[in-house]
Amino acid sequence: MSIHKDYDKVFKALSHHVRRQILDDLRDQPLTTGTLCGNFANIDRCTVMQHLKVLEEAGLIIAERRGRERWNHLNAMPIHDIHDRWIGPHAAAATARLARFKQTMEAG
Repeated sequence: MSIHKDYDKVFKALSHHVRRQILDDLRDQPLTTGTLCGNFANIDRCTVMQHLKVLEEAGLIIAERRGRERWNHLNAMPIHDIHDRWIGPHAAAATARLARFKQTMEAG
């Protein structure tokens, strides 16, 4: 699979607020699927499982089976890769332009 398709999967996964909330919930520690489902009382378990599948296919979570439980771990590397590829360079360029603009304005 090409890197572009990998990025597309990550962006798609990040596009839904429930999936972003799941990633936020997993930021500090892995959680069981049951715990994650309990965090979304207004969504049925099947829907949460579908969101988890999208996140797993995008490589944003890694599932581990321990007996009858499924533990979900955050994999932040795809987000880090996106940051390194787009956010960091674009933010640096924008900051440099703003600094030049500020200097020009202050110089009068």
